[in-house]
Amino acid sequence: MGRTYEIALLPGDGTGPEVIGEGVKVLKVAAEKYGLKLNFNHYDFGGERYKKTGETLPDSAIEEFKKQDAIYLGAIGHPDVKPGILELGILLKLRFALDQYINLRPVKLYEGVGCPLKDKGPEHIDFIVVRENTGGIYTGQGGVAKKGTPNEIASQLMVYSRFEVERCVRYAYQLTRKRNKKNMLTLVHKTNVLTNCGDLWVRVHKEIGDKEFPDIMQDYAHVDATTMWFIKNPEYFDVIVTENMFGDIITDLGAMIQGGMGIAAGGNINPEGVSMFEPIGGSAPKYTGKNVINPLAAICAGAMMLENIGEEKAARAVENAVQDALKSGKIKSLSAGKMGLGTKEVGDLVASLVK
Repeated sequence: MGRTYEIALLPGDGTGPEVIGEGVKVLKVAAEKYGLKLNFNHYDFGGERYKKTGETLPDSAIEEFKKQDAIYLGAIGHPDVKPGILELGILLKLRFALDQYINLRPVKLYEGVGCPLKDKGPEHIDFIVVRENTGGIYTGQGGVAKKGTPNEIASQLMVYSRFEVERCVRYAYQLTRKRNKKNMLTLVHKTNVLTNCGDLWVRVHKEIGDKEFPDIMQDYAHVDATTMWFIKNPEYFDVIVTENMFGDIITDLGAMIQGGMGIAAGGNINPEGVSMFEPIGGSAPKYTGKNVINPLAAICAGAMMLENIGEEKAARAVENAVQDALKSGKIKSLSAGKMGLGTKEVGDLVASLVK
C-alpha cells in the first residue's frame, strides 16, 4: 500500500452529494488500482446546515482543513438561502483563508462530446486558464455613500499588489513549461482602459518571462478579443493567465466550448498548501434526487485532485476512463436528463473503465 491521503469531503447542496458520490466511487477504484489510500472526511457545510444553525463555515473548520491533503467539493447553493451568503461564507472564505490564489481551469474538448463551434474538434480545444483567485475586484474594496438617495455612489476597486501578480504569473509560466505543448503564455487583460492594473500585469509578465522563462513565448490579448478568439480560433491558445474577474468570465465561455458545465472541472490551488477541487456547475436543486445530473465534471475534478497530490498515474487513469466512457457512445449527451444513463450508471461506467 502506498501513501495515505486525508481528503476533506464537502458534498454541499442540491445535486452536489450525488455528483461527489460518483467522484468518490471512481477515486476509490483508482486508489485501489494504484495502491493508494484515500480517507474521505465528511463535512456538512452548506445550505441545510445554515438553515438549522445560522452557521456557514466556522474558523475551527478552516484549521481542520489545513491538516488535510486536499478538499473535494460538490456544489454550494441553496434555493432557500439568499444568494451570496453561502458563496461568501463558505467558498470565498475558504479561498482566502487557505490562500488558494490560483483558480485552475483546463478547457479540453473530449472525443465523443459535441462542440457548439462549427468545424472544431478535440484537436482545436485544449488549453488552460490560470485565474488569479484571491485579489482584484472580488476582495470588496470600495463602498457606498448616500445609499437610497438619488445621489447614491457605489464603488468596488480592482486592487493588486506586485506580490499577488508575481506569484500568479510565475505559477502560469511554470505550468506552461511543464505542459510543454506550444510553450506560449498569453496574458489576458484590458490594458487600453485599465491602464494602472493592466500595466502592472504586463510588466510582471515580461520581467518574469525574460529573466526566468526565456524558453516560453510571451503573448498578450485584450479580454474582449479573447472571447472572440475562443469562438473563432480556440486552437491558438496554450496557457492563459489573467486577473480574477476576467478569469471568472472567460472560463464560463471556455466551459461551453468544451461541451458544457457537465464536463467542466476546476481547482482552487495553493501550490504551497491545501487546494480544493470541484465541478464548475452549480448545485442544480431542481434535479436533486432524480439520478439525472451529470457527474463527469466532479469525476474530472477528482482526477485534478489526484494530480495535485502527486498521484499522476492514478489521475491519468481517471481522465482516460472519462475519455473512454465518452467515446463508447453510451453517454448520449452531457445535459442533465438527456445522458441516456443515470448519474450512478455514468459513475459505474467510468469506474469500470478505470479498472
